[in-house]
Amino acid sequence: MKKILIANRGEIAVRVMKTAKKMGIKTVAVFSVADRNAPHVEFADEAICIGEAPSNQSYLRGDKIIEVAKELNVDGIHPGYGFLSENADFAEAVEKSGITFIGPKSKAIRIMGSKLAAKETVKAYDIPMVPGIDEAITDVAKAHEIAREVGYPILIKASAGGGGKGMRVVEKEEDLESGMKRAISEATSAFGDGSVFVEKYVKSPRHIEVQVMADMHGNVLHFFERECSVQRRHQKVVEEAPSAILTPELREEMGIAACKVAKSCDYIGAGTVEFLMDADHNFYFLEMNTRLQVEHPVTELITGMDLVELQIRIARGEELPMKQEDLKINGHAMELRVYAEDPLNDFLPSVGKLETYRLPVGKGIRVDNGFKEGMDIPIYYDPMLSKLVTYGKTREEAIELMLDAIQNYKVKGVRTTLPFGSFVFAHEAFRSGNFDTHFVKKYYSPEKIKEQVGTKAEIAAMVALYQYLEDKKTVRLPSN
Repeated sequence: MKKILIANRGEIAVRVMKTAKKMGIKTVAVFSVADRNAPHVEFADEAICIGEAPSNQSYLRGDKIIEVAKELNVDGIHPGYGFLSENADFAEAVEKSGITFIGPKSKAIRIMGSKLAAKETVKAYDIPMVPGIDEAITDVAKAHEIAREVGYPILIKASAGGGGKGMRVVEKEEDLESGMKRAISEATSAFGDGSVFVEKYVKSPRHIEVQVMADMHGNVLHFFERECSVQRRHQKVVEEAPSAILTPELREEMGIAACKVAKSCDYIGAGTVEFLMDADHNFYFLEMNTRLQVEHPVTELITGMDLVELQIRIARGEELPMKQEDLKINGHAMELRVYAEDPLNDFLPSVGKLETYRLPVGKGIRVDNGFKEGMDIPIYYDPMLSKLVTYGKTREEAIELMLDAIQNYKVKGVRTTLPFGSFVFAHEAFRSGNFDTHFVKKYYSPEKIKEQVGTKAEIAAMVALYQYLEDKKTVRLPSN
């Protein structure tokens, strides 16, 4: 594999290119008109404009991307995450074109892309499941029947897609019909498929996922877990590895379960098996993400592995160069997704120009970044600017390093999730490890960030006043 095309943009495109260059592989960037001056375009060996700013005219044009790849004699296509990364039709089209898709086979993407098909596939492998129904429904009467059987509260969830769309928690029977209608409407709008399934809602859940990697020689390994319970609108904002609550025994049990899920669909490449964990530390299979995850850096830091390099090696037909017993957890890593969003206004996207944009640097700090000072934030795409990652020998060290790094991350022109990150990493519930996916709902409010910012401003003013008074006391000798 001498040349790969990265069918993505922003920080993940740069991230993949860095590893490719390290491996002596040439890189091709694709970009929309809006991204003409983006870092991933400058970083690549070659760059081709594939369309206008809207993603359905550029980054979602699989046919155009394959056409460009053929013209430039590309050997492999890496999809990153988002856009076409979990599109089975795109993976299949790449396979048929004779170009290597750096990811799983289209069959595995198709199976795991449907939550119901995934549950059906892994059922034979004795993987714990949340009580519920194994078929997609749109019938309210059937939903009433299932809900009475499993008991309230229940979760209505779109069979296709994710990202919190088409998802409703229903606490009592009288709210079921309206909850079903809203979930079906949202799922139809987002995915073109209104079918949903109904399952028992796990109270006080933790969101814990396991990184797996499988080669073409039958080897499937897990690279331990990531805790992803701090979320807003069912989407992750803060991730860490390892989880603060897993025992070695539970870690091994979940790792084995994740490997079984991968084997159930003949998986190849990097994937993530997601689990829900209840207050009693029972875990349940949620879904499998058939791609590299946003939060993969925390796994890389605690294992010392380059997951993108392993993806490329596997795609070339190589065997995984290690055994399960060779993998060890070393230290602790934290990640904050830095979004151009306003945490004081319900995390709505914040569009504008990056008038100031300076990244923190130092030992134990990693920033996977996709922007530079002076750039505008496009309204067409996910508003993530970068991933701020810290690594320490202990969880406490990684947290303290993160708080310092946030202070040294300078952004002006747009609002970001950096103040929210400060709130999370300083909060006692997070620091103690005693939190769940309701962290934001339980503890966060815009007023609390305003208080935090106000307190910091008061302290800074007091320090400045103290320094001023000290300076006045200084005896200045007359100069000759």
